[in-house]
Formats: sequence, C-alpha cells, structure tokens
Amino acid sequence: MNSQNSRVVIVGAGMAGLTAAAYLSKAGMDVLLLEKNNECGGLLTSFERDGFLFDAGARSIENSGIVRPMLRDLGIELDLIDSPVSIGIENEIINFDSLDRLEDYRKLLEKLYPESLKDISKIFVYIKKILKDMGVLYGIDNPYFRDLKHDKQFIFKELLPWVGKFFFTLRRISRLNEPVESFLHKLSSNRSLIDIIDQHFFKKTPTFFALGYYYVYLDYFYPKGGTGELPNSIRKKILEWGGKIKFDTQISKIIPSEQKILDVLGNSYEYDNLIWCADLKTLYQIINPQNLDASISENIAAHNEKYLSHRGGDSIFSFMIGVDEIPAKFASISNGHFFYTPSKQGLNELFRSKLQSILTNFENVSKEELLQWLDEYCQLNTYEISIPALRDASLAPEGKTGIIFSFLFEYDLIKKVHEAGWYDEFKIEVENRILDTLGEQLYPGIKDKILFQFSSTPLDISRIVGSSEGGITGWSFETPVPVVNDLKKMVNSVNTPIPNVLKAGQWAYSPSGIPIAILTGWHAAQSILKKKK
Repeated sequence: MNSQNSRVVIVGAGMAGLTAAAYLSKAGMDVLLLEKNNECGGLLTSFERDGFLFDAGARSIENSGIVRPMLRDLGIELDLIDSPVSIGIENEIINFDSLDRLEDYRKLLEKLYPESLKDISKIFVYIKKILKDMGVLYGIDNPYFRDLKHDKQFIFKELLPWVGKFFFTLRRISRLNEPVESFLHKLSSNRSLIDIIDQHFFKKTPTFFALGYYYVYLDYFYPKGGTGELPNSIRKKILEWGGKIKFDTQISKIIPSEQKILDVLGNSYEYDNLIWCADLKTLYQIINPQNLDASISENIAAHNEKYLSHRGGDSIFSFMIGVDEIPAKFASISNGHFFYTPSKQGLNELFRSKLQSILTNFENVSKEELLQWLDEYCQLNTYEISIPALRDASLAPEGKTGIIFSFLFEYDLIKKVHEAGWYDEFKIEVENRILDTLGEQLYPGIKDKILFQFSSTPLDISRIVGSSEGGITGWSFETPVPVVNDLKKMVNSVNTPIPNVLKAGQWAYSPSGIPIAILTGWHAAQSILKKKK
C-alpha cells in the first residue's frame, strides 16, 4: 500500500470538484483532485468519433449569471458562442432568439389547441410573471465572482439595487414550488396541452424552474470546440496553480477517524479536509465509522438511511449519428439546439401509469407489448436535438453533420431489459424508432445518409459517471428531496455530519445543474478557506 499526503482531497472532477479545486489551488492550498474516469467533466464532456465531435452531457451551458463571471474571476479566456434554442411541434418551428418569440409560441399553442384559448391565456400570465423573476434571479453577475472590494461601480449601480428585488423574488419562487404537472392541471383540463408543455421537463419539476426555462433558452452558450472545453479550461488552471489531478482513481473506503481514504488499488490518501463531489449514496456506503464518537456514527447512519431511501432523477437515452449531409441543410430547419415534439397529442400516461404498469409486471410483459409501448413513446415524446456543427463548423468533417437525439428515459426500464438479456437488441429498437419518427416528419431521407450510429442509455450514465439511477440533475422530484433546496440556505448545503468532510455537486443541493454544481463547489472551497483563516 502506498501512502500519499495532501491537505485537501476532492473526489469527483465534475464541475463542482473542478470549481472547488480551482479556488483552493488559486489560494495556495495543497489540493489533490481524484477522478474515477480518465478525463474531467463528469456529466459535461465531449468526445470525437471519425472526425465528428459529440457532447456527452449537456448540449448547451446555462450561464445563470454564474458561469461567465466565474470564468472571468479565474482568469480563463474561453470562446463562448450564444446558443439560442428552437422549439417545434409537428410542422411548426420557432427559433427562440428573443423573448418576443414567446408570443409566437403562445400563438402556436392557440393554433394547435383552439378549444383551450382561455387556458393558454392563463398559463402565459404565469409564464410571463416567472420570466420577470428569472430576469431578477439571473439578471446580474453573481456577486460571489466579482471583486467587491475594488469594484464599487458594480456594488452601487448593480448589486445594491438588485438585492431588494432578489429577496422578493425568492419569496415568489417559494410559492411556485408545486410540481408543474399539477400546477398546469389547475389551469387547464386539456391533457394534451398540459403534456406538450410539461414533457419538456423532468417528472414533477417545481413550477418556477420548469416554466422559467423559457428564459433559460435565451441564456445558453456553447464553448467553441464543444462543451468539454469548459471543464478542460478549469483543469488547466488547477494545474497552473499547483493543484494535482489523478485520473482512473476510484475511491473504495473512507476512514474519517484517520482522515484517510483508500482507492480500489489500495492506495491511501490522507487529508485535512475532504470534499466529496461524487454520488452521495456512494459516500455513505463506503464510510467506515470505526473509532468515531457514537453520536457522530448515529448521525452518519441516519443520513445513510435517508439518502438510500431516495433516488436519482430522470435520465436520458441519447442517440448519435454521423450524416453525409451539409450542416446548412439542418440550419434551414432549426438552431443547433432544438426541442421538437412530433405530435400535439402529448405522452398522456405513457411516461406515468403505463410505464409504471410495465415496470411492476415486467416479467409478464411480452417483447411485443413493450415494443408497442416504445412505438408510441417515440412518436409522442419531446426530443432534445443537438447539432454541434451549427454552433462551431469545425466540429464535423466538411460537408457532413453530426447529430445527437435525446429524450427522457426510465433507468428502471432499461435495467430490467438488461437483466432480461436483450439490452443491445432493445437499444437498436429505440434507435430505429427515433429514425422512423424524425426521418418521416423532420428530416426526410436522413436514414439513407447515415455514416454511423450509436447510443447511450441511463445504464451507461450510471456506470460511467457513477450517478445513482443515471440521474442527470441529482435527486428525483417525485418525493421530497433529502438535501437543501432553498437558495437562502445554499451555504449550508455543503455540510455533512462527517468530521472534516464537505459535499458539493448535483447531489448537495436541489434543483441542480451546472451553475448549481459550480456554486456548491465554490461554497465548499470558501468553507475550507475560512476555517484556515
């Protein structure tokens, strides 16, 4: 067994771990960042295949008043491209390049659902109110990443006028914490109308954050070179400031009484402070509470029980293709980030009661029955379509285009299919149905121009990233989340009952995403720096 000493050890080189490592190494701390894979980024990575670049995680990056100022604060220069989305239903597509397009979207819904004009009007009253609050929430650079000691102009002209609005906005957010499905049901009885809006989002997403996405659609950017350029740029800064990063290192045990962690190869790493930025269930499953006070051990056991009783949120199925077709062909249809629903009918109960029935009685469900469900699911779902070369032409060979098709998919279903022994066959069935659905309506003839195709499932996300149930934004909203979910209390989200151990990332605070991962990583770093002082 080798022994390696480091003052601050950080586990998980996703955006939370990278942020914490960057700020601690910048401050001169002795930092070691450990990552189970051979690259950083976690759920935010890019990879190349046959000259095509594909983004494995987020298709664009939401700024939220956080990411851009964080990069400036760290002295990172990155070529960032604005990445507005398109929204399409059946044969109608709107390029959502300004808030004025919201009115076009309302008119589209009125055209599709003329029997529900009053309902649509009520829904859009709330959407517009939420957009005003989103403008406050993300309207200025997050002050954590500004030099408040020297930037007096920012303080007096932007920050102080904003603070009062911010706290009023937080109060309104708390009143819109109801799941978006039930909220919309109060405004309309038209199930298809409700579904066409809420199936963009994870099951039971809080209303404010779901309907606030019409603001987020204008807040996306895309790094030149792919989304993976963002974590890679932070990695370089960590190394520049003397921080250390070790890849292919999976942690198997934590011994808090000795302030030591072990990896699967038997290497040990001693720490003064540990920041856990990986899956939270894993943290509590590998703790060895020996020689800790009884009260601490009991508290750790209670947290373990709490986290194990909850699950990760929705996951996704992603289908990647290389196409022998020029990008301009696709640019004539949509922007490079595109949410498309082939039918105004909506999923109705396909992603709820029908899916639950399949999962409950899976042993008695025939392949034919499951594939029939899959037919409908692929025909009625909402797709997130990403075309990297429409943001950066260098991300595909000249005259060719790479496309990523994604939609929400249930981890438990793909797990049962895997256990039943037809996982690879099932993936091909999903791929074919995606091509049949989108090739018929959106991209005629695309099947004949495919150069290669492959896909990833929630099982791949769970295996590669180590994310419980393949969750891509932390905890499921279907039950009360087991972590802090109040912005005013975010500073406490990084605390754990384990001595000298903090947590950060998508499992530390809910709802989560890239900006929240960055904030929790920053809070964890500040907690250690304050203790040092």
